[in-house]
Amino acid sequence: MDTPSDLRGARRRWLAAAGTALVAAASHRSSFAAPRGGCALIAGDALARYGFRDGHPLGMDRQGAFLDEMVRRGLDRTVGRIDPAPPASRDVLERFHTAAFVRFVEGAEAAGLELLDDGNTPVFPGVHEASATVVGSAIAGLDAIVAGRCARTFQPVGGLHHARRDRAAGFCVYNDVGVVIETLRRVHGIRRVAYIDIDVHHGDGVFYAFEDDPDLIVADVHEDGRVRYPGTGDADETGRGAAAGTKLNVPLPSGAGDAEFLAAWGRVERHLDRFAPEFFLFQSGADGLDGDPLASLRYTPAVHAHAAARLRVLADRHAGGRLMAFGGGGYDRGNLAAAWCEVLAALGR
Repeated sequence: MDTPSDLRGARRRWLAAAGTALVAAASHRSSFAAPRGGCALIAGDALARYGFRDGHPLGMDRQGAFLDEMVRRGLDRTVGRIDPAPPASRDVLERFHTAAFVRFVEGAEAAGLELLDDGNTPVFPGVHEASATVVGSAIAGLDAIVAGRCARTFQPVGGLHHARRDRAAGFCVYNDVGVVIETLRRVHGIRRVAYIDIDVHHGDGVFYAFEDDPDLIVADVHEDGRVRYPGTGDADETGRGAAAGTKLNVPLPSGAGDAEFLAAWGRVERHLDRFAPEFFLFQSGADGLDGDPLASLRYTPAVHAHAAARLRVLADRHAGGRLMAFGGGGYDRGNLAAAWCEVLAALGR
């Protein structure tokens, strides 16, 4: 039987080889029929640096917990590898964020600030570089898909869906998903994008940034905002103006489990089929699993297995297979390792 030290050693060897099988390609405009291929995992030490200290729920050990379980299950042999990319430049960050906010984060340490928001998102050593690395790595994954080097990616340290264009929020500094959406439009000419979020918390930073955008198709299943941060995502929030009806919010009551999720999932699939997106983005937060310290849903990892497998089918149907998945939240290490391994297993076969 493998010991924990054996698993950590195998994980280190896997990371040491990262980047040799797949590297990020230079950006270029996509030709909608992207070549079908496998899944690439975006992980490495530079991404593990995105995390908070002093016992914060989003600590620096989350990626490692997942990678140890990934190696134990042999899933490292089913996926390609992409190294963490250098920190995203100001120009890239400002595709989504305001210039003033980027400057604020860059100067937070020197200014001696303790928090980037009203209490949830602390400043930590290297906060700008670590946060920009999450974004840069997501863009590297996007470039790999557009270049046909893979069809799908999974980035466990990513999916920072609470960050707004002009501020940090909810453990999220820069919104990597928001930057990817803007990059799809501005760089690759891909407009109709699906964003699917099963994190226990509503993905407000993505939702409200594109609330009036008819080409950003949202399906967000989360714990009811009346009892859970950030207090948003009511069922009647379906988009504004020309975007009315393009957004689907499904708030679930506290204590809901697999049965309630699966009952809601049919609505998600019908919603996505209706709009036939050209590219899929999946925020697969694991904080809905039973026992998470920050939430009250009771999912098992079967939820993540089902969602990832079905989104792969939908991406094949509508988007030439193009799908990016992100780890999102999850604060019980065993839970997140189990859920994310189910996502990787579904995307990597």
